Amino acid sequence: MTVKYSKDHEWIEIADHEAATVGITLHAQDALGDVVFVALPEVGKKLRQGEVAGAVESVKAAADIYMPVSGEIVEVNEALRADPALANSDPLGTGWFFKVLVSDMEEFDALMDEPAYAEFTKTA
Repeated sequence: MTVKYSKDHEWIEIADHEAATVGITLHAQDALGDVVFVALPEVGKKLRQGEVAGAVESVKAAADIYMPVSGEIVEVNEALRADPALANSDPLGTGWFFKVLVSDMEEFDALMDEPAYAEFTKTA
């Protein structure tokens, strides 16, 4: 299981050869505050790295969710749509946003590992 992080504060985890799971980081949910709404991408949609895949709204702000890698959306978290607070209570677990079939593993490999992301968030 490998977890990487984007500069836009998304995490992406690949376990074995399954679809990668994407969500927002602890840093992002701390900055947003209480999440009240999420807009998730359509299953089957193909997006390139950096494109907007969805959105999250909180009591403080609204933010886009960006694709950390290029690929096809294969699943969305309907539980999150029904209970957006999962993005706060368990952002690295049940609060995931969507799953994607990664089309370019080099993009994944180029993302930050946990120590690099921790350093990045100290200066961000």
